[in-house]
Amino acid sequence: MSRIGNKPIVVPEGVEVKIDGQKITVKGPKGTLEREIHKNISLEMEENTIKVIRKDDEALNRSLHGLTRTLINNMIIGVKDEFSKELQINGVGYRVQKQGNNLNLTLGYSHPVIFEAPAGITFDVPNPNTIIVRGIDKELVGQTAAVVRSKRPPEVYRGKGIKYADEVIRRKEGKTGK
Repeated sequence: MSRIGNKPIVVPEGVEVKIDGQKITVKGPKGTLEREIHKNISLEMEENTIKVIRKDDEALNRSLHGLTRTLINNMIIGVKDEFSKELQINGVGYRVQKQGNNLNLTLGYSHPVIFEAPAGITFDVPNPNTIIVRGIDKELVGQTAAVVRSKRPPEVYRGKGIKYADEVIRRKEGKTGK
C-alpha cells in the first residue's frame, strides 16, 4: 500500500488543473505544464482535490502510484511558486557572468564555457561565484543544474569546481598528509 500515492493532492487557489484522458494540464500564475499519465493509473478530480488511483496491485502499478502523485504535486507547486537550485563556484579565477539568457563560465580551461539556457529555465547570477537556476519544471531545473555542475565538478583535494550550495565535499589529504 503506497502511503504517498493514497494522499490526495490539494489544488491551491489560482491553479487550474485539466484532466483529459491520460493527459493532465496544470496552469498557474508562473506558466503551464503538461504530462502524459501511464495507462494503468487513473486520476479523479473532486472540487479542489485530485486522487491518484492504480488499476491493480502489480509491482509496476504500485511503483507508478506514488511516482505519479509526486510528479503531479510537483507540477502544481512549480506553476504556483517555481523551483530553484543554487550552485557555487570555488577556485582561483573561476567565475560566471550572465550574457542575456546564457552563462559565460570561466573554469580554468583555455576557453570560456558558454552555457545556453533551455526553454523554461532562467539563470540568476547575484555574484561572480553563485548561479541560481530557476524554473517551473522541477525535473528540468535539477537536470540543468546537474549539467552546469558537470562542466567542472568539484575535486576532492582542493575543493575547486562547481558544487551545489547544500553539497558537502569530503576532502582528501594530499601526498604530504601521512
